Amino acid sequence: MKVVIIEDELASSRRLQRMLTTFNYEIVASLVSVKSAVKWFQNNAHPDVLFLDIHLADGLCFEIFKHVKITSPIVFITAFSEYSIKAFDYNSVSYLLKPINKEQLEKAIKKANTFYKNEKELIELKEVIENENLRVYKTEFAVRIGKQIKIIKTESIDCFYSEDNASYLKSSNSNYIINEALSGLETKLNPKQFFKVNRKFIVNREAIETVVSFTNSRFKIELKNRNQAEIIVSRERSKTFKSWLNC
Repeated sequence: MKVVIIEDELASSRRLQRMLTTFNYEIVASLVSVKSAVKWFQNNAHPDVLFLDIHLADGLCFEIFKHVKITSPIVFITAFSEYSIKAFDYNSVSYLLKPINKEQLEKAIKKANTFYKNEKELIELKEVIENENLRVYKTEFAVRIGKQIKIIKTESIDCFYSEDNASYLKSSNSNYIINEALSGLETKLNPKQFFKVNRKFIVNREAIETVVSFTNSRFKIELKNRNQAEIIVSRERSKTFKSWLNC
Protein backbone atom coordinates (compact mmCIF):
# COMPACT_ATOMS: atom_id res chain seq x y z
CA MET A 1 0.00 0.00 0.00
CA LYS A 2 1.12 3.55 -0.76
CA VAL A 3 1.53 6.09 2.03
CA VAL A 4 2.11 9.84 2.26
CA ILE A 5 3.49 11.36 5.46
CA ILE A 6 3.02 15.04 6.27
CA GLU A 7 5.15 15.79 9.32
CA ASP A 8 7.44 18.78 9.93
CA GLU A 9 9.53 17.13 12.65
CA LEU A 10 12.26 15.25 10.80
CA ALA A 11 13.03 12.80 13.60
CA SER A 12 9.34 11.89 14.02
CA SER A 13 8.90 11.50 10.27
CA ARG A 14 11.90 9.20 9.94
CA ARG A 15 10.79 7.10 12.89
CA LEU A 16 7.31 6.73 11.41
CA GLN A 17 8.79 5.77 8.04
CA ARG A 18 10.89 3.05 9.65
CA MET A 19 7.87 1.69 11.50
CA LEU A 20 5.71 1.71 8.36
CA THR A 21 8.27 -0.19 6.32
CA THR A 22 7.89 -3.11 8.73
CA PHE A 23 4.28 -3.33 7.51
CA ASN A 24 5.42 -3.33 3.86
CA TYR A 25 4.02 0.13 3.17
CA GLU A 26 5.54 2.17 0.33
CA ILE A 27 6.32 5.77 1.30
CA VAL A 28 5.61 7.76 -1.88
CA ALA A 29 6.08 11.22 -0.37
CA SER A 30 7.23 12.88 2.85
CA LEU A 31 6.05 16.48 3.17
CA VAL A 32 6.59 19.13 5.84
CA SER A 33 4.11 21.98 5.30
CA VAL A 34 0.60 22.99 4.28
CA LYS A 35 1.94 24.61 1.10
CA SER A 36 3.93 21.56 -0.04
CA ALA A 37 1.03 19.24 0.79
CA VAL A 38 -1.48 21.26 -1.27
CA LYS A 39 0.87 21.32 -4.24
CA TRP A 40 1.55 17.57 -4.03
CA PHE A 41 -2.10 16.55 -3.81
CA GLN A 42 -3.01 18.82 -6.71
CA ASN A 43 -0.53 17.00 -8.94
CA ASN A 44 -0.49 13.39 -7.76
CA ALA A 45 -2.79 10.42 -7.24
CA HIS A 46 -3.93 10.20 -3.66
CA PRO A 47 -2.31 7.48 -1.53
CA ASP A 48 -3.95 4.51 0.15
CA VAL A 49 -3.29 6.08 3.56
CA LEU A 50 -2.25 9.56 4.70
CA PHE A 51 -0.40 10.12 7.96
CA LEU A 52 -0.89 13.75 8.91
CA ASP A 53 0.60 15.81 11.73
CA ILE A 54 -1.79 18.54 12.88
CA HIS A 55 0.84 21.19 13.69
CA LEU A 56 2.92 21.89 10.58
CA ALA A 57 5.69 24.37 9.82
CA ASP A 58 3.35 26.94 8.27
CA GLY A 59 0.09 26.33 10.11
CA LEU A 60 -2.50 23.74 11.09
CA CYS A 61 -3.04 20.84 8.70
CA PHE A 62 -6.74 21.67 8.41
CA GLU A 63 -5.75 24.48 6.05
CA ILE A 64 -4.90 21.80 3.47
CA PHE A 65 -8.55 20.79 3.17
CA LYS A 66 -9.53 24.33 2.17
CA HIS A 67 -7.53 23.94 -1.04
CA VAL A 68 -7.80 20.25 -1.97
CA LYS A 69 -10.30 17.47 -1.44
CA ILE A 70 -8.44 14.49 0.00
CA THR A 71 -10.07 11.11 -0.52
CA SER A 72 -7.50 9.00 1.32
CA PRO A 73 -8.18 7.67 4.82
CA ILE A 74 -6.26 9.82 7.28
CA VAL A 75 -4.37 8.91 10.44
CA PHE A 76 -3.79 12.11 12.41
CA ILE A 77 -0.61 12.25 14.50
CA THR A 78 0.16 14.95 17.04
CA ALA A 79 1.50 15.73 20.50
CA PHE A 80 -1.77 17.51 21.37
CA SER A 81 -5.26 16.16 21.94
CA GLU A 82 -7.34 19.33 21.63
CA TYR A 83 -8.02 18.79 17.91
CA SER A 84 -9.16 15.17 18.21
CA ILE A 85 -12.84 15.91 17.55
CA LYS A 86 -12.20 18.35 14.69
CA ALA A 87 -10.09 15.68 13.01
CA PHE A 88 -13.18 13.56 12.52
CA ASP A 89 -14.72 16.16 10.26
CA TYR A 90 -12.40 14.71 7.63
CA ASN A 91 -11.56 11.16 6.50
CA SER A 92 -10.01 10.27 9.83
CA VAL A 93 -9.71 6.62 10.82
CA SER A 94 -7.49 7.16 13.85
CA TYR A 95 -5.93 9.82 16.03
CA LEU A 96 -2.51 8.97 17.48
CA LEU A 97 -0.75 10.91 20.21
CA LYS A 98 3.03 11.11 20.10
CA PRO A 99 5.18 9.24 20.84
CA ILE A 100 3.58 6.54 18.67
CA ASN A 101 4.30 2.93 19.49
CA LYS A 102 4.11 -0.04 17.12
CA GLU A 103 0.94 -1.44 18.70
CA GLN A 104 -0.94 1.85 18.22
CA LEU A 105 0.29 2.10 14.65
CA GLU A 106 -0.77 -1.43 13.82
CA LYS A 107 -4.30 -0.73 15.08
CA ALA A 108 -4.46 2.46 13.01
CA ILE A 109 -3.33 0.59 9.90
CA LYS A 110 -6.02 -2.04 10.37
CA LYS A 111 -8.63 0.70 10.59
CA ALA A 112 -7.25 2.36 7.47
CA ASN A 113 -7.48 -0.95 5.60
CA THR A 114 -11.18 -1.23 6.39
CA PHE A 115 -11.95 2.47 5.89
CA TYR A 116 -14.11 2.01 2.81
CA LYS A 117 -15.77 -1.14 4.13
CA ASN A 118 -17.39 0.08 7.28
CA GLU A 119 -18.32 3.74 7.67
CA LYS A 120 -19.97 2.91 10.98
CA GLU A 121 -16.50 2.51 12.55
CA LEU A 122 -15.86 6.21 12.03
CA ILE A 123 -18.96 7.13 14.00
CA GLU A 124 -18.08 4.72 16.80
CA LEU A 125 -14.48 5.93 16.93
CA LYS A 126 -15.59 9.53 17.17
CA GLU A 127 -17.92 8.64 20.05
CA VAL A 128 -15.10 6.89 21.87
CA ILE A 129 -12.82 9.92 21.65
CA GLU A 130 -15.62 12.28 22.66
CA ASN A 131 -16.30 10.17 25.76
CA GLU A 132 -12.66 9.65 26.70
CA ASN A 133 -10.69 12.32 28.48
CA LEU A 134 -7.61 12.13 26.25
CA ARG A 135 -4.54 13.41 28.02
CA VAL A 136 -1.06 14.21 26.87
CA TYR A 137 1.53 13.07 29.39
CA LYS A 138 4.99 14.52 29.84
CA THR A 139 7.45 12.76 27.50
CA GLU A 140 10.69 14.45 28.58
CA PHE A 141 12.25 16.56 31.32
CA ALA A 142 14.83 19.32 31.06
CA VAL A 143 17.43 19.25 33.83
CA ARG A 144 20.26 21.67 34.49
CA ILE A 145 23.85 20.43 34.76
CA GLY A 146 25.99 23.44 35.56
CA LYS A 147 25.41 25.86 32.70
CA GLN A 148 24.03 23.17 30.40
CA ILE A 149 20.52 21.81 29.91
CA LYS A 150 20.07 18.08 29.42
CA ILE A 151 16.89 16.52 28.02
CA ILE A 152 15.87 13.21 29.60
CA LYS A 153 13.15 11.04 28.09
CA THR A 154 10.46 10.15 30.60
CA GLU A 155 10.55 6.48 29.60
CA SER A 156 14.21 6.29 30.68
CA ILE A 157 13.52 7.57 34.20
CA ASP A 158 13.65 4.92 36.95
CA CYS A 159 11.88 6.97 39.59
CA PHE A 160 11.12 10.40 40.99
CA TYR A 161 11.72 11.11 44.66
CA SER A 162 11.77 13.91 47.20
CA GLU A 163 14.53 14.54 49.71
CA ASP A 164 15.38 17.52 51.91
CA ASN A 165 12.53 19.62 50.48
CA ALA A 166 13.67 19.05 46.89
CA SER A 167 12.49 16.78 44.08
CA TYR A 168 14.73 14.57 41.94
CA LEU A 169 14.57 12.16 39.04
CA LYS A 170 16.84 9.14 38.73
CA SER A 171 17.96 7.95 35.31
CA SER A 172 20.89 5.70 34.33
CA ASN A 173 22.32 5.75 37.84
CA SER A 174 22.35 9.55 37.90
CA ASN A 175 20.19 11.84 40.00
CA TYR A 176 18.97 15.23 38.80
CA ILE A 177 17.11 17.92 40.68
CA ILE A 178 13.84 19.09 39.09
CA ASN A 179 11.65 22.11 39.71
CA GLU A 180 8.43 20.20 40.26
CA ALA A 181 6.83 18.79 43.39
CA LEU A 182 5.88 15.11 43.42
CA SER A 183 2.27 16.04 44.12
CA GLY A 184 2.07 17.89 40.81
CA LEU A 185 4.13 15.35 38.87
CA GLU A 186 1.71 12.50 39.42
CA THR A 187 -0.92 13.97 37.07
CA LYS A 188 1.68 14.66 34.35
CA LEU A 189 2.90 11.06 34.11
CA ASN A 190 1.25 8.17 32.31
CA PRO A 191 -0.48 6.18 35.09
CA LYS A 192 0.10 2.95 33.16
CA GLN A 193 3.85 3.53 33.41
CA PHE A 194 4.32 5.38 36.71
CA PHE A 195 2.90 4.85 40.19
CA LYS A 196 3.26 6.94 43.33
CA VAL A 197 4.06 4.30 45.96
CA ASN A 198 4.30 6.68 48.91
CA ARG A 199 4.72 10.37 49.70
CA LYS A 200 8.36 10.35 48.57
CA PHE A 201 8.57 8.05 45.54
CA ILE A 202 7.04 7.65 42.09
CA VAL A 203 8.38 4.56 40.31
CA ASN A 204 8.53 3.47 36.68
CA ARG A 205 7.06 0.02 36.05
CA GLU A 206 9.91 -0.82 33.64
CA ALA A 207 12.53 -0.02 36.29
CA ILE A 208 11.20 -2.50 38.86
CA GLU A 209 13.38 -5.57 39.37
CA THR A 210 11.53 -7.30 42.21
CA VAL A 211 8.61 -6.73 44.56
CA VAL A 212 8.63 -8.57 47.90
CA SER A 213 6.20 -8.72 50.81
CA PHE A 214 7.06 -6.44 53.70
CA THR A 215 5.72 -5.83 57.18
CA ASN A 216 2.18 -4.57 57.87
CA SER A 217 0.75 -5.71 54.49
CA ARG A 218 3.18 -3.53 52.58
CA PHE A 219 5.57 -4.20 49.68
CA LYS A 220 9.26 -3.50 49.22
CA ILE A 221 10.47 -2.54 45.74
CA GLU A 222 13.93 -3.16 44.35
CA LEU A 223 14.86 -1.31 41.17
CA LYS A 224 17.05 -2.73 38.41
CA ASN A 225 19.57 0.02 39.16
CA ARG A 226 19.96 -0.75 42.82
CA ASN A 227 21.88 2.27 44.10
CA GLN A 228 18.70 3.76 45.48
CA ALA A 229 17.26 4.23 48.96
CA GLU A 230 14.83 1.61 50.20
CA ILE A 231 11.41 1.99 48.54
CA ILE A 232 8.42 0.81 50.54
CA VAL A 233 4.87 0.94 49.21
CA SER A 234 2.71 2.61 51.83
CA ARG A 235 0.03 0.48 53.45
CA GLU A 236 -2.83 2.61 52.09
CA ARG A 237 -1.47 2.29 48.54
CA SER A 238 -0.51 -1.39 48.61
CA LYS A 239 -3.80 -2.75 47.30
CA THR A 240 -3.90 -0.25 44.43
CA PHE A 241 -0.23 -0.91 43.68
CA LYS A 242 -0.89 -4.65 43.41
CA SER A 243 -3.72 -4.02 40.95
CA TRP A 244 -1.51 -1.62 38.98
CA LEU A 245 1.21 -4.26 38.66
CA ASN A 246 -1.28 -6.79 37.28
CA CYS A 247 -2.94 -4.48 34.75
